[in-house]
Amino acid sequence: MTKPTPLRRDAQRNRERLVSAAREVFAERGIDVALDEVARRAGVSIGTLYNRFPTRNDLVAAVFGDREETVVRIAEYALSMPDAWAGFVHLVEQICRMQAADRGYNDLSARRVPQAAPPRGHALMTEILARARDSGALRADFVLEDMAFVTWAITRTIEATASVSPDAWRRHLAFILDGLRAPAARPLPVPPLQAEEVVRIMRDC
Repeated sequence: MTKPTPLRRDAQRNRERLVSAAREVFAERGIDVALDEVARRAGVSIGTLYNRFPTRNDLVAAVFGDREETVVRIAEYALSMPDAWAGFVHLVEQICRMQAADRGYNDLSARRVPQAAPPRGHALMTEILARARDSGALRADFVLEDMAFVTWAITRTIEATASVSPDAWRRHLAFILDGLRAPAARPLPVPPLQAEEVVRIMRDC
């Protein structure tokens, strides 16, 4: 198998500048910002940007690839916590904190679902939920697909209140978490969405 040709030093430098600039611009203005602004802040031409990143998704992946590793570390720590409910809360709160700190990551979270997590992250989240349910703390009918509703709700709260009350999402999340406790559970009116249905909703948004 042929190994990828290493980038020239100047090409590698341009790539690093573009990723750094995109990380700043996305955090400030979201992932739908004009890519010309990214190129301008990186000090390169738009042609250079497209040479390194042919599509916006390529650039987004380069900017946020490390976040997947961070989520895995958060999930591993949550699973190590003695109290299963505390571990579940830690996972949700830490992911929401990442969203609140970075508008670009918040945008990305609004368009992704738990099933899109890397295999290790998906497996850990599934185990965290099962552990919390088995402990009797998390309502028994809450499944991984329902995490999409928690994510979507908080991303919109962050989006709507960031410039007025940056911590408002914490109050919203507290309401949601209280509603997920087993003692608060009431019969749900409809069954959970299937994984493929959640993915289809995100694709059509």
